[in-house]
Amino acid sequence: MIIRKIPGRGGSGSALRTGGGRARLRMLLALPAAAAAAAALVACSSAGASPAPSSSGSSSPAAAAANTVKTATIAGVTVLTNSKGVTLYSFAPDTSTASKCDATCAQSWPPVQGPVTAAGVTGTFGTITRSDGSTQATFDGHPLYTFVGDTAPGQAKGNGLNAFGGLWHEITTSGTAAPAGGASSGSGGVGY
Repeated sequence: MIIRKIPGRGGSGSALRTGGGRARLRMLLALPAAAAAAAALVACSSAGASPAPSSSGSSSPAAAAANTVKTATIAGVTVLTNSKGVTLYSFAPDTSTASKCDATCAQSWPPVQGPVTAAGVTGTFGTITRSDGSTQATFDGHPLYTFVGDTAPGQAKGNGLNAFGGLWHEITTSGTAAPAGGASSGSGGVGY
């Protein structure tokens, strides 16, 4: 960094001026890049979350689609997916009235916001209230989750994983846990 005296400034008759040249230019260019990266991070962190249901009683077609559950066949097993085709999971320690997946667990296994609808799916959909006050969708008494390791429709990398104190299983249309060796047996998933 270069330091120069500027005569005639300030009470003492001189002031210091610092010039950073390239370093200062880099810093000025880095600030907008950092802001853009932070904005992208915020957008990505909420990209997998479904919007909360509207309390006004009217819902837009986009909101209805976001809270729609459908089925897909993955490795010969018919499972529930969200509206984007991402596999839905259950967590063995959960009960029909409470989720046991909070904090870091819920970052890896985002809860499906409820309520949800599904055309042609036999079973009972419902909701529970999570410890943070949000509403989570359930199917046949199982709170529903997605898995961040599933990066595209048709994947089931979370099936059979033992993480955060329990086993994770894809939700089949029968409401029972899929066999761990079924759709993907956890291969390719992230290790915990």
